[in-house]
Amino acid sequence: MNAKVYSKEEIINSLEGVDLIKPIEIGFVEYSKGNTVVPPVGELLFDDPPGDVHIKYGYIKGHDNYVIKIASGFPENYKLGLSSSHGVMVMFDSRSGYLKCLLHDEGYLTNVRTAVAGAICAKYLAPDIVKKIGIVGTGIQARLQLKYLRDVIDCREVVILGRDNKKINDYIGEMSEFGFNLKKVDNSTELCKLSNLIVTTTSANESLIRKSDVIPGTHITAVGSDTPGKRELDPEILGMAHSLVVDSIPQCLERGETKYALDLGIVKEENLLELGKVIGNDEKIRSDQNDITVADLTGVAVQDIMITNTVYNNLNNK
Repeated sequence: MNAKVYSKEEIINSLEGVDLIKPIEIGFVEYSKGNTVVPPVGELLFDDPPGDVHIKYGYIKGHDNYVIKIASGFPENYKLGLSSSHGVMVMFDSRSGYLKCLLHDEGYLTNVRTAVAGAICAKYLAPDIVKKIGIVGTGIQARLQLKYLRDVIDCREVVILGRDNKKINDYIGEMSEFGFNLKKVDNSTELCKLSNLIVTTTSANESLIRKSDVIPGTHITAVGSDTPGKRELDPEILGMAHSLVVDSIPQCLERGETKYALDLGIVKEENLLELGKVIGNDEKIRSDQNDITVADLTGVAVQDIMITNTVYNNLNNK
């Protein structure tokens, strides 16, 4: 069996015009049904410079392959003129263990599948009428989250909260080309007052949004907190949420926004609702447009499995 190695350029071309929401939704549903084997996340953490490496792997029962993904995030890579993210995805035959392909995506697929998960959360959790989208952060994920929201949200009005004015201006210039009307805000209060769909995309380890700023009818998707030490939200926000949705209950007991709120006794495990179950019910869970909802995404191997399957099938069917 001859394994193939695909470049980032080949991978990007293979996904042109492809709907990724459906396959990743299927992955989440299979995960929540217990039809997957997904071990705990492998993790390397670095202090100087700060960074982390995640190893996520597993398979869906009945599928003919398994996937191992290695992805890194080093937020200070801009000082070296490098992307903050890097990595590979590797597919093996689940019947023989032989290597089928290596996707040298340089972290691209991890970034995309994270953004797709954010769009899925908005699809099921966002208020019916989104007045403005609030984005916290100015990096790769801040860009991709907004791009993929176009597939599920009609709103094109955006407010952006960041720390660096040059990065904010660069972000506004780039995302304007995708049909968005963007405005800078200076703090959590302004962000929450103007937007009712908020996505946080940073590697912060402190609260960027305060409970007192969040208004009724808001949905927040937090995607940055994928290690035990990271968090972007005031943990009290999770306690005030009418629905607290997580991509993986086992993972969120150990990392991210949910772990912090659990450790403080603000929420309990029984308060958590897994995203795959929300998708499986095929209906929005917002019972009232004034509900506050929160989604905590730590990244699950089924996303990597499904996007790898999609890329592999597209590349081999051309």
